[in-house]
Amino acid sequence: MIQTHELAYRYPRGPALLFPDTEVAQGGTLLLQGRSGVGKSTWLSLVAGLLTPSAGRVRVAGQDLAALRRGERDRWRGRTIGFLPQRLHLSDALSVERNLALAFFAAGVPEDRSAVRAALEALDVGDLAQRRPHQLSGGQAQRVALARAILLRPRVLLADEPTASLDDQAAAAAVALLRATAQGCGASLVLATHDARVREALAGAQVLRLEAAEATA
Repeated sequence: MIQTHELAYRYPRGPALLFPDTEVAQGGTLLLQGRSGVGKSTWLSLVAGLLTPSAGRVRVAGQDLAALRRGERDRWRGRTIGFLPQRLHLSDALSVERNLALAFFAAGVPEDRSAVRAALEALDVGDLAQRRPHQLSGGQAQRVALARAILLRPRVLLADEPTASLDDQAAAAAVALLRATAQGCGASLVLATHDARVREALAGAQVLRLEAAEATA
């Protein structure tokens, strides 16, 4: 479950971003909509504990994020949140397998190579374990990044513009993959997007629209 209350964030020398109160049930799907610049990525970062709110509260999977110190928050994020950012942040210095293994370090739990193999197999990229990210196609890299996001079976799966630069067929496949992956984990799914194709594919999903997120405060 995700709950936000009177949530706001202010970047240095900028206006405050003010967000509507939101509640997403465990296992539910939320479309975070709005034009570029209204705060979709910021909202995801606040829910993931990557940013600290200027005001308001965030509660995710039963945890009040304000109650966590920085180190605790990092470990909590590693165990609870699966994040598929716009930039996939796969290290070319490491194999696909080792990129996934970093998730255990971030969560502060022992490494489990069998879980790495299982996550890659679940996303049909098990045969790419020893490749470097620069040897992957765009679609393969996205699947590897998603395998990393679900490796520890998160309670919440966040995806930031996952269909950007994809053609219609690839976009439909990406949305279907995210939804199936979240359902397999029993995770709440949040997709930040301004892509009408995503809205059509997830018709009936809960919507949070950030048309007027910016305001002086």
